[in-house]
Amino acid sequence: MAAISSLPFAVLRGAADWRPSTAAAVSGAVVLSARARRVSRTVVRCVATAGAFTNHWYSLFIRPEFCADVPPTVAETKMNFLKSYKRPIPSIYSTVLQELLVQQHLMRYKRTYQYDPVFALGFVTVYDQLMEGYSSDEDKDAIFKSYITALNEDPEQYRADAQRMEEWARSQNGNSLVDFSSRDGEIEAILKDISERAKGKENFSYSRFFAVGLFRLLELSNATEPTILDKLCAALNVNKRSVDRDLDVYRNILSKLVQAKELLKEFVAREKKKREERSETPKPNEAVTKFDGNLYSIRH
Repeated sequence: MAAISSLPFAVLRGAADWRPSTAAAVSGAVVLSARARRVSRTVVRCVATAGAFTNHWYSLFIRPEFCADVPPTVAETKMNFLKSYKRPIPSIYSTVLQELLVQQHLMRYKRTYQYDPVFALGFVTVYDQLMEGYSSDEDKDAIFKSYITALNEDPEQYRADAQRMEEWARSQNGNSLVDFSSRDGEIEAILKDISERAKGKENFSYSRFFAVGLFRLLELSNATEPTILDKLCAALNVNKRSVDRDLDVYRNILSKLVQAKELLKEFVAREKKKREERSETPKPNEAVTKFDGNLYSIRH
């Protein structure tokens, strides 16, 4: 079939249309003609069958249910964000947001990714600290929704799950936080599920946002002992070294961000002072006016 399908279409069409040149052809030529027609019909049937086979598989691959698992590109995710939120964002925020969006896109579309509330708590914590001091709370919420929606996830679920985790953590202490596996409850069930998935490493994808989520749980439960984080990581089957490394990165980013915001405030204050000084400057004694196309100086 491979040899047949490689033949030029014009050759196959010529074979299909071949006929004896005259009706008075000798019997041997007629027999040859009949054989040629039979062969040509066989060729056409084979080509048609091959074409139908190819079209069948092509139609399978372009059907929506077969294309649904194809993830968008990073550029498409960024474009979705920009289409959703069209207002300008100051560069000090925009640069970090774009970098976070790229990182989270790569996490989001990993084969082992599965959303969980600890991850949501980590992202919400990072976002709120990043956008602290933003000029408008309404714009800050709109940016958050556009960001999460661009990743094909639910911003309301992120906020609701983060709030539930925070409320639960405030009612805990270091020991009860670590002993979640021995108790029943909604949040305890979530942590048990994470522990099982992390142990199997099939439907769990560790990330920096997850590490920040763990840190936030410790912070809200006032678990200040260093060993608590070790125990919590062990209970969740998460690598403690990875958590320590990512928390160090997170702290460094926050420190640099605070410094950048302070510089921005100083710059805005200087510009505001310059504008005020310019507006209070007295008018000059000499004014220039235009008359008949010529410039004249008039002293008052």
